[in-house]
Amino acid sequence: MLLSVGHTTIPKDLLMTQPLHDALPVPTMPLEVRYSSRTITSALKLASAGDIPVYKVVRTSRLYEQIVQQIEESVLNGTLKPGDQLPAERDLAQKLGVSRTAVREAVKTLREKGLVEAYSGRGTFITDGTSQAARQSFDLMIKLGQQEGSPHLAELRLILEPGIAALAAVRAGDEDFAAMREAVEVMERAQKDPEAYIEADLDFHLALAEAAGNPLILSLIDSIVGLLREQRIKIFNVEGGPQRGQFHHKRILEATQHGDPEMARVAMRAHLEQVREDSKAQNGLPSPRGKNVSRTNTP
Repeated sequence: MLLSVGHTTIPKDLLMTQPLHDALPVPTMPLEVRYSSRTITSALKLASAGDIPVYKVVRTSRLYEQIVQQIEESVLNGTLKPGDQLPAERDLAQKLGVSRTAVREAVKTLREKGLVEAYSGRGTFITDGTSQAARQSFDLMIKLGQQEGSPHLAELRLILEPGIAALAAVRAGDEDFAAMREAVEVMERAQKDPEAYIEADLDFHLALAEAAGNPLILSLIDSIVGLLREQRIKIFNVEGGPQRGQFHHKRILEATQHGDPEMARVAMRAHLEQVREDSKAQNGLPSPRGKNVSRTNTP
Protein backbone atom coordinates (compact mmCIF):
# COMPACT_ATOMS: atom_id res chain seq x y z
CA MET A 1 0.00 0.00 0.00
CA LEU A 2 1.23 3.50 -0.81
CA LEU A 3 0.82 6.55 1.45
CA SER A 4 1.24 10.12 0.26
CA VAL A 5 3.00 12.51 2.68
CA GLY A 6 3.37 16.05 1.36
CA HIS A 7 4.58 15.64 -2.21
CA THR A 8 6.25 12.27 -1.59
CA THR A 9 4.59 8.85 -2.01
CA ILE A 10 6.12 6.05 0.04
CA PRO A 11 5.13 2.48 0.95
CA LYS A 12 3.08 2.55 4.14
CA ASP A 13 4.92 -0.45 5.60
CA LEU A 14 8.19 1.51 5.49
CA LEU A 15 6.92 4.23 7.79
CA MET A 16 7.62 2.29 10.96
CA THR A 17 10.56 0.20 9.78
CA GLN A 18 12.98 2.24 7.66
CA PRO A 19 14.39 5.70 8.43
CA LEU A 20 14.08 8.34 5.71
CA HIS A 21 16.34 11.27 4.92
CA ASP A 22 16.18 14.49 6.92
CA ALA A 23 13.63 15.94 4.54
CA LEU A 24 11.07 13.40 5.77
CA PRO A 25 11.69 12.17 9.36
CA VAL A 26 10.18 8.84 10.28
CA PRO A 27 7.36 8.79 12.85
CA THR A 28 8.74 6.87 15.81
CA MET A 29 5.51 6.84 17.83
CA PRO A 30 2.23 5.06 17.26
CA LEU A 31 -0.13 7.04 15.06
CA GLU A 32 -2.57 7.42 17.94
CA VAL A 33 -1.43 10.39 20.03
CA ARG A 34 -3.29 12.28 22.76
CA TYR A 35 -3.21 16.08 23.04
CA SER A 36 -5.57 18.56 24.69
CA SER A 37 -7.47 15.66 26.35
CA ARG A 38 -8.61 14.40 22.93
CA THR A 39 -7.17 11.70 20.67
CA ILE A 40 -5.57 12.19 17.28
CA THR A 41 -6.25 9.08 15.24
CA SER A 42 -3.50 9.95 12.78
CA ALA A 43 -0.62 12.35 13.20
CA LEU A 44 -0.64 12.85 9.43
CA LYS A 45 -4.25 14.09 9.08
CA LEU A 46 -5.14 17.77 8.93
CA ALA A 47 -7.38 19.17 11.64
CA SER A 48 -11.12 19.19 11.09
CA ALA A 49 -13.79 20.87 13.17
CA GLY A 50 -15.17 19.17 16.23
CA ASP A 51 -13.44 15.87 16.87
CA ILE A 52 -9.79 16.53 15.91
CA PRO A 53 -7.42 18.57 18.08
CA VAL A 54 -5.77 21.67 16.70
CA TYR A 55 -2.16 20.55 17.06
CA LYS A 56 -0.43 17.52 15.53
CA VAL A 57 3.16 16.37 15.19
CA VAL A 58 4.68 17.92 12.08
CA ARG A 59 6.46 15.66 9.54
CA THR A 60 7.91 17.84 6.80
CA SER A 61 11.12 19.47 5.62
CA ARG A 62 9.60 22.99 5.74
CA LEU A 63 8.29 22.87 9.25
CA TYR A 64 7.17 26.44 9.75
CA GLU A 65 5.01 26.33 6.61
CA GLN A 66 3.23 23.23 7.90
CA ILE A 67 2.62 24.95 11.24
CA VAL A 68 1.13 27.91 9.39
CA GLN A 69 -1.04 25.54 7.35
CA GLN A 70 -2.34 23.74 10.43
CA ILE A 71 -3.31 26.98 12.16
CA GLU A 72 -4.87 28.39 8.99
CA GLU A 73 -6.94 25.21 8.61
CA SER A 74 -8.02 25.42 12.23
CA VAL A 75 -9.12 29.04 11.75
CA LEU A 76 -11.01 28.21 8.55
CA ASN A 77 -12.88 25.26 10.03
CA GLY A 78 -13.73 27.14 13.21
CA THR A 79 -11.60 25.18 15.66
CA LEU A 80 -9.69 28.39 16.39
CA LYS A 81 -11.69 31.61 16.56
CA PRO A 82 -10.76 35.31 16.82
CA GLY A 83 -9.67 36.00 20.38
CA ASP A 84 -8.37 32.46 21.05
CA GLN A 85 -4.87 32.37 22.48
CA LEU A 86 -2.16 30.13 21.06
CA PRO A 87 -0.02 28.14 23.48
CA ALA A 88 3.25 29.67 24.59
CA GLU A 89 6.13 29.21 22.16
CA ARG A 90 7.76 26.41 24.16
CA ASP A 91 4.47 24.55 24.67
CA LEU A 92 3.49 24.86 21.03
CA ALA A 93 6.88 23.56 19.93
CA GLN A 94 6.43 20.52 22.18
CA LYS A 95 2.91 19.84 20.93
CA LEU A 96 4.02 20.05 17.31
CA GLY A 97 7.27 18.16 17.81
CA VAL A 98 9.38 20.96 16.29
CA SER A 99 11.94 23.51 17.38
CA ARG A 100 11.04 26.85 18.90
CA THR A 101 12.71 28.48 15.92
CA ALA A 102 10.18 26.87 13.59
CA VAL A 103 7.32 28.06 15.81
CA ARG A 104 8.76 31.58 15.91
CA GLU A 105 9.01 31.68 12.11
CA ALA A 106 5.46 30.38 11.77
CA VAL A 107 4.09 33.03 14.14
CA LYS A 108 5.95 35.71 12.19
CA THR A 109 4.33 34.48 8.96
CA LEU A 110 0.89 34.35 10.56
CA ARG A 111 1.32 37.92 11.80
CA GLU A 112 2.26 39.05 8.31
CA LYS A 113 -0.90 37.39 7.01
CA GLY A 114 -2.96 39.15 9.65
CA LEU A 115 -4.16 35.95 11.32
CA VAL A 116 -2.54 36.50 14.72
CA GLU A 117 -1.41 39.38 16.92
CA ALA A 118 1.39 39.04 19.47
CA TYR A 119 1.21 41.17 22.63
CA SER A 120 4.22 41.51 24.91
CA GLY A 121 3.57 39.85 28.24
CA ARG A 122 0.16 38.51 27.16
CA GLY A 123 0.77 36.05 24.34
CA THR A 124 -0.31 35.44 20.75
CA PHE A 125 -3.99 35.60 19.79
CA ILE A 126 -6.02 34.71 16.74
CA THR A 127 -7.32 37.87 15.13
CA ASP A 128 -9.87 38.68 12.48
CA GLY A 129 -8.02 38.61 9.16
CA THR A 130 -10.68 40.87 7.67
CA SER A 131 -10.02 43.48 10.35
CA GLN A 132 -6.29 43.28 9.66
CA ALA A 133 -6.82 43.80 5.93
CA ALA A 134 -9.16 46.71 6.61
CA ARG A 135 -6.69 48.19 9.10
CA GLN A 136 -3.89 48.09 6.55
CA SER A 137 -6.15 49.66 3.91
CA PHE A 138 -7.23 52.47 6.23
CA ASP A 139 -3.65 53.12 7.29
CA LEU A 140 -2.54 53.33 3.67
CA MET A 141 -5.39 55.69 2.78
CA ILE A 142 -4.47 58.04 5.60
CA LYS A 143 -0.76 57.96 4.74
CA LEU A 144 -1.49 58.73 1.09
CA GLY A 145 -3.63 61.72 2.04
CA GLN A 146 -2.46 62.81 5.47
CA GLN A 147 -3.89 66.33 5.32
CA GLU A 148 -7.35 65.08 4.34
CA GLY A 149 -7.19 61.91 6.43
CA SER A 150 -7.75 63.41 9.87
CA PRO A 151 -11.08 65.14 9.00
CA HIS A 152 -12.24 61.95 7.31
CA LEU A 153 -11.45 59.93 10.42
CA ALA A 154 -13.28 62.46 12.61
CA GLU A 155 -16.32 62.28 10.34
CA LEU A 156 -16.29 58.47 10.36
CA ARG A 157 -16.17 58.42 14.15
CA LEU A 158 -19.08 60.86 14.40
CA ILE A 159 -21.14 58.53 12.23
CA LEU A 160 -20.21 55.30 14.06
CA GLU A 161 -19.43 55.89 17.71
CA PRO A 162 -22.53 57.70 19.03
CA GLY A 163 -24.59 54.72 17.85
CA ILE A 164 -22.10 52.33 19.41
CA ALA A 165 -22.38 54.13 22.75
CA ALA A 166 -26.19 53.93 22.56
CA LEU A 167 -26.05 50.18 21.92
CA ALA A 168 -23.55 49.71 24.76
CA ALA A 169 -25.93 51.46 27.14
CA VAL A 170 -28.54 48.80 26.37
CA ARG A 171 -26.36 45.72 25.98
CA ALA A 172 -23.30 46.13 28.24
CA GLY A 173 -22.73 43.58 30.99
CA ASP A 174 -20.72 43.62 34.20
CA GLU A 175 -17.46 42.71 32.45
CA ASP A 176 -17.93 45.50 29.93
CA PHE A 177 -18.55 48.07 32.65
CA ALA A 178 -15.52 46.81 34.57
CA ALA A 179 -13.32 47.24 31.49
CA MET A 180 -14.64 50.78 30.91
CA ARG A 181 -14.16 51.79 34.54
CA GLU A 182 -10.63 50.42 34.57
CA ALA A 183 -9.75 52.41 31.44
CA VAL A 184 -11.19 55.61 32.95
CA GLU A 185 -9.24 55.05 36.17
CA VAL A 186 -5.99 54.57 34.25
CA MET A 187 -6.61 57.77 32.27
CA GLU A 188 -7.31 59.63 35.50
CA ARG A 189 -3.86 58.65 36.84
CA ALA A 190 -1.99 59.05 33.56
CA GLN A 191 -2.76 62.57 32.36
CA LYS A 192 0.98 63.31 32.33
CA ASP A 193 1.86 59.98 30.75
CA PRO A 194 0.95 60.04 27.04
CA GLU A 195 1.58 56.34 26.36
CA ALA A 196 -0.47 55.05 29.28
CA TYR A 197 -3.27 57.56 28.72
CA ILE A 198 -3.60 56.86 25.01
CA GLU A 199 -3.63 53.07 25.44
CA ALA A 200 -6.31 53.38 28.13
CA ASP A 201 -8.27 55.72 25.84
CA LEU A 202 -8.20 53.10 23.10
CA ASP A 203 -9.18 50.39 25.60
CA PHE A 204 -12.20 52.49 26.61
CA HIS A 205 -13.49 52.83 23.05
CA LEU A 206 -12.83 49.17 22.27
CA ALA A 207 -14.69 48.17 25.45
CA LEU A 208 -17.68 50.18 24.23
CA ALA A 209 -17.48 48.44 20.84
CA GLU A 210 -17.38 45.04 22.54
CA ALA A 211 -20.33 46.00 24.75
CA ALA A 212 -22.38 46.82 21.65
CA GLY A 213 -22.56 43.07 21.08
CA ASN A 214 -22.10 43.20 17.30
CA PRO A 215 -18.95 41.53 15.92
CA LEU A 216 -19.04 43.65 12.76
CA ILE A 217 -18.94 46.83 14.83
CA LEU A 218 -16.01 45.49 16.82
CA SER A 219 -14.17 44.61 13.60
CA LEU A 220 -14.73 48.11 12.23
CA ILE A 221 -13.42 49.83 15.35
CA ASP A 222 -10.54 47.37 15.63
CA SER A 223 -9.61 48.18 12.04
CA ILE A 224 -9.07 51.88 12.83
CA VAL A 225 -7.28 51.48 16.17
CA GLY A 226 -3.95 52.38 14.58
CA LEU A 227 -5.46 55.57 13.17
CA LEU A 228 -7.07 56.42 16.51
CA ARG A 229 -3.71 56.02 18.22
CA GLU A 230 -2.05 58.37 15.75
CA GLN A 231 -4.85 60.90 16.23
CA ARG A 232 -4.52 60.80 20.02
CA ILE A 233 -0.73 61.09 19.90
CA LYS A 234 -1.02 64.25 17.81
CA ILE A 235 -3.53 65.99 20.07
CA PHE A 236 -2.37 64.81 23.49
CA ASN A 237 -0.26 67.92 24.03
CA VAL A 238 -3.03 70.35 23.10
CA GLU A 239 -3.52 72.38 26.27
CA GLY A 240 -6.27 70.85 28.39
CA GLY A 241 -6.88 68.05 25.89
CA PRO A 242 -6.50 65.05 28.22
CA GLN A 243 -8.65 66.73 30.87
CA ARG A 244 -11.41 67.49 28.38
CA GLY A 245 -11.24 63.95 27.04
CA GLN A 246 -11.50 62.53 30.54
CA PHE A 247 -14.51 64.71 31.32
CA HIS A 248 -16.32 63.26 28.31
CA HIS A 249 -15.23 59.68 29.04
CA LYS A 250 -16.80 59.94 32.49
CA ARG A 251 -20.05 61.25 31.00
CA ILE A 252 -20.17 58.39 28.51
CA LEU A 253 -19.47 55.84 31.25
CA GLU A 254 -22.17 57.34 33.48
CA ALA A 255 -24.72 57.24 30.67
CA THR A 256 -24.00 53.62 29.78
CA GLN A 257 -24.10 52.53 33.42
CA HIS A 258 -27.51 54.19 33.76
CA GLY A 259 -28.71 52.30 30.69
CA ASP A 260 -29.63 55.55 28.92
CA PRO A 261 -28.90 55.15 25.19
CA GLU A 262 -29.80 58.73 24.22
CA MET A 263 -27.64 60.22 26.95
CA ALA A 264 -24.79 57.93 25.85
CA ARG A 265 -25.26 58.98 22.23
CA VAL A 266 -25.18 62.69 23.11
CA ALA A 267 -22.18 62.26 25.42
CA MET A 268 -20.18 60.42 22.76
CA ARG A 269 -21.03 63.00 20.12
CA ALA A 270 -19.86 65.80 22.42
CA HIS A 271 -16.61 63.89 23.04
CA LEU A 272 -15.95 63.45 19.33
CA GLU A 273 -16.65 67.13 18.65
CA GLN A 274 -14.08 67.91 21.34
CA VAL A 275 -11.55 65.60 19.67
CA ARG A 276 -12.20 67.23 16.31
CA GLU A 277 -11.70 70.70 17.76
CA ASP A 278 -8.50 69.63 19.51
CA SER A 279 -7.26 68.24 16.20
CA LYS A 280 -7.85 71.63 14.58
CA ALA A 281 -6.07 73.34 17.46
CA GLN A 282 -3.10 71.03 17.00
CA ASN A 283 -2.99 72.02 13.34
CA GLY A 284 -3.26 75.72 14.21
CA LEU A 285 -6.76 76.03 12.73
CA PRO A 286 -9.69 77.83 14.37
CA SER A 287 -12.44 75.70 15.87
CA PRO A 288 -16.03 75.96 14.59
CA ARG A 289 -16.67 78.43 17.42
CA GLY A 290 -13.99 80.70 16.00
CA LYS A 291 -11.40 80.28 18.72
CA ASN A 292 -8.38 78.11 19.36
CA VAL A 293 -9.58 75.11 21.35
CA SER A 294 -6.25 74.80 23.13
CA ARG A 295 -7.24 77.85 25.17
CA THR A 296 -10.70 76.68 26.13
CA ASN A 297 -11.34 75.57 29.67
CA THR A 298 -12.12 72.03 30.64
CA PRO A 299 -15.92 71.68 30.80
